[in-house]
Amino acid sequence: MFGPETRGLPASILDALPAEQKIRIPMVPDSRSMNLSNAVSVVVYEAWRQLGYPGAVLRD
Repeated sequence: MFGPETRGLPASILDALPAEQKIRIPMVPDSRSMNLSNAVSVVVYEAWRQLGYPGAVLRD
């Protein structure tokens, strides 16, 4: 679940989720928010990397 670019998810939703189900993308202080599609790309890529890139090589 991803929230709006400028403010993220509402506190009521964040409070309902256990800590192990939350991901925070670190950013430089005072930087603008990350574009939502870029944030999704970062999270999906990192999950794929941690799984060892299954299916990354096409086999004939």
